[in-house]
Amino acid sequence: MTISVEEEISADFSFDYEKIAGDVIRYTIAHEKFPFEAEVNLLLTDDEGIRMMNKEFRSIDSPTDVLSFPMIHYEMAGDFSKLEADADNFNPDTGEVVLGDIILNTERVKRQAESFGHSERREFAFLIVHSMLHLFGYDHMTEEEASVMEQVQREILEEMQILR
Repeated sequence: MTISVEEEISADFSFDYEKIAGDVIRYTIAHEKFPFEAEVNLLLTDDEGIRMMNKEFRSIDSPTDVLSFPMIHYEMAGDFSKLEADADNFNPDTGEVVLGDIILNTERVKRQAESFGHSERREFAFLIVHSMLHLFGYDHMTEEEASVMEQVQREILEEMQILR
């Protein structure tokens, strides 16, 4: 498994964010029973960095807490049965499935943790789980989709003992 963590800004957390990111990504992959070795890229940025990405890729000129860029299109969330049918899903150098990119706004992690009354570590982990589920085809555009995604997020964080 390849997990790349890049810092566009200096991440100022009181916890080992690279370890937490790796643990959460690996656990989410295992929880979802993903049957292949995977590649995930995580970029840590700030309000301005994510605002620029939102503007460029989503035509939204404002910052958000996290962005997910899945590299795979799923007919159904968490259905990995057709991945092998498309060689483009795999990195030819490593044989790993390229799941996609997560862009995480560290300024929002801090503000949201304070606002929600839990630790920065918990907010950081939550946003990575949330993004990983997007990389597996989950979404929250409808009430039903949101309910399913929220349940899976809760399960993962509870099983990892990353609580509010």
